[in-house]
This record gives sequence, C-alpha cells and structure tokens, in this order.
Amino acid sequence: MFKIKTFNTVSDKGLARLTEQGYTVGEDVSNPDALLLRSYNLHQFSFDDSIIAVARCGAGVNNIPIDTCSERGIAVFNTPGANANSVKELVICALLLSSRRIVDGINWARTLTGDSVASVVEKGKKNFKGPEIKGKTLGIIGLGAIGVAVANAASALGMRTLGYDPFISVSNAWDLNREVHRATGLDEIVASADYITLHAPLNDKTKGLISEDHLGRMKSGVRILNFARGPLVHEDALLQALDSGHCACYVTDFVDAALAQHPKVLPVPHLGASTPEAEDNCAIMAAEQLRDYLEHGNVINSVNFPRVQLPLRSERSRIQIVNRNEPRILSQFAAILSETGHNIDNLVNKGRGSLANNVIDVSGSLPESVLDSLQAIDGVIRIRTITPS
Repeated sequence: MFKIKTFNTVSDKGLARLTEQGYTVGEDVSNPDALLLRSYNLHQFSFDDSIIAVARCGAGVNNIPIDTCSERGIAVFNTPGANANSVKELVICALLLSSRRIVDGINWARTLTGDSVASVVEKGKKNFKGPEIKGKTLGIIGLGAIGVAVANAASALGMRTLGYDPFISVSNAWDLNREVHRATGLDEIVASADYITLHAPLNDKTKGLISEDHLGRMKSGVRILNFARGPLVHEDALLQALDSGHCACYVTDFVDAALAQHPKVLPVPHLGASTPEAEDNCAIMAAEQLRDYLEHGNVINSVNFPRVQLPLRSERSRIQIVNRNEPRILSQFAAILSETGHNIDNLVNKGRGSLANNVIDVSGSLPESVLDSLQAIDGVIRIRTITPS
C-alpha cells in the first residue's frame, strides 16, 4: 500500500482517511509515494524518485517548488475553498475592526484602574469613534471561493459590493449574490471603494498588484484588507499612504517588522485558516485527493496537472503517463499498445501548459517490456501502472 510522508501537524481527521485504507503515514516515512503538508517550505527539500504527488492543506502553494515538481512529473494538489468560511469570518471581523477602532479602545481600557474607571470610559470613548460599514462600498479583488463568500456576506450586511476577477470560474460566478456588482477593472475598484479586500493568488503577474499609483488614486481614508498574500501590496507605498492618512487602516494576515509596529496597521498573525473546522476540512480534502490520484490516477485541484477523471474497472489494466505537452506523443502510445496486441478500452488525454497527463485503460495485463517501450518515448517524464483494488 502507499506511503505518505507528513510535515507540520496535519489534522487527525485527514490522516484517518489514509490510515483506514492501510496507508503508512508519518513524518519518518522513507521512500514515500507522496508528501502531505501545510506551510512547510519544500524549496530546499530533496525529492526522492519515489514521490509522485504533493498535497498542500490550504490554497496557497508558495512553499512548494512547482516548476521542479512539474519537471519531475510530480502532481501538486491544494485545497481551494476548504478554509473559505474560516477566512470569510475573519475578513468580516477585520472590516469592523478597521472601522470602529475596537482594538485601540480595548487596549486603552486595559490601562484604566481605580474606582473612576466607568466615568473615565464615558469621557474617553469619543476618541475611538469610527464609521459603520452599512451603505459603504467594498471592493473585492479576486472572486475565488473566499472572495465570493466575503462578497455575499458583506452584501448581507448592507454594503455595496463591487467584485473584480478576470478569471472567475463559472461555478463561482453562479455562487455570487445578485447584489454583487461586476467591476470593469481594477481601476474601478480603486476609484470607488471605501474598503478594499484582496483575495487574489500571488504570482509574478500579481506581485505588487496594489501599486503606488493605485494607492494614490484611492479614496482618502480608504481601508485595505489583505488576507491573501503580503506581496500583493507595494509595502513602501502603503506605509507612505498610512503615514499621510490617505489610507486610514491596513489589516493584514501577513506581518513583518515594519507593519507590526505601525499604529495604523492591524497585524493579524496569519489566523485566516486557524480554526479546527478549517484544518479538518483542508486535511480531509487533501487526503482524499491524494487517494484518488494514487489509487485511480484522477486529478482534482492540482496546480500543475490538468484535471482528469476516469472510473477504474477491475478487469482492466491502467497506465498513467506524464509527458511533455508536445505533438505526436499520444499517437506513439497508441502505436506501441496496438503493436503489442493491447486494445485501448478507455483513454483520457489532457494538457496544461508544458505538461500532459494520460490515463489509459487496456484489457489484460501489461508486461514490463511494453512499459519500457512507452517510457523510452522521447518526452515521457513518468509512467506508472495502477492496479484495481
């Protein structure tokens, strides 16, 4: 049975989905078939040849060397949406905290002593006034599972919601409340929002997404929430906007020394998914996706492999082949199987970027000589057989 090496503390509920099937799971597993982790940094990790998959309990995969994995035919999975409710609740909390100066008020109240506390509070509370969020405009940048949940919740609280995502999926679009307005671009969000919340992925194109120019064109007194990734915002320009008062408050789940000490920053210590429910949901989803891939070759929620789903029947032999996404490779697979007397009963071939993934079912058993011939095709990165359970 398969062996899974774990990093960090992964929810027991997720691990149980593997151990109950006879998997060997643990931090000390050698020659693993797959890795299961949360935030552990794999960029300096030495990948054994045995590893064919990595599953991250969470949506972000900046801690995983995606290019290295792709070059070696290793599927990388994440768990989009599993922690969406947890992050949504924290974002709604952050909206209120950014407006009402609740944290400042609490910190001040903790300094009070003596019999006159009640009267001092009544005199001092005027220093902590802040606006209500009802009727204000919230700009949501990124409408994945979390962004959609935030948009719907903010609409329910009476905010005017304006969403922008040029890559929104059909399923997420269906989930959006009809009260959420579609922004034509980032400039519309920047110009009209009283509050802006970021829910975009971090990559080369989105780094510094909120630039100095964008910050300068925002409404005076804008409040910005970042529960996606820190580098989405140009930090030096942000600090200048905070110092000048143009940005009234910045709430972030990604803290560094400069942000932690700024009086107009609410530094949240990366609590977005820190609920037992979110940790359980992410671990269960990651474990089930690993099982489906290892046992059937199916790919769901991979960041580097194309989506593939094909039922596995007991009377067939299954081959999974990962190859460079180039012309004429698939025809070579078919030719070799035909020449060796193996009929293709079912086949899925999908490409994504530089990679292609093939799941092929044939009648009868496959001798090693056939597998060797397939592996020898120029462009094939990895090949394995999957035995029906």
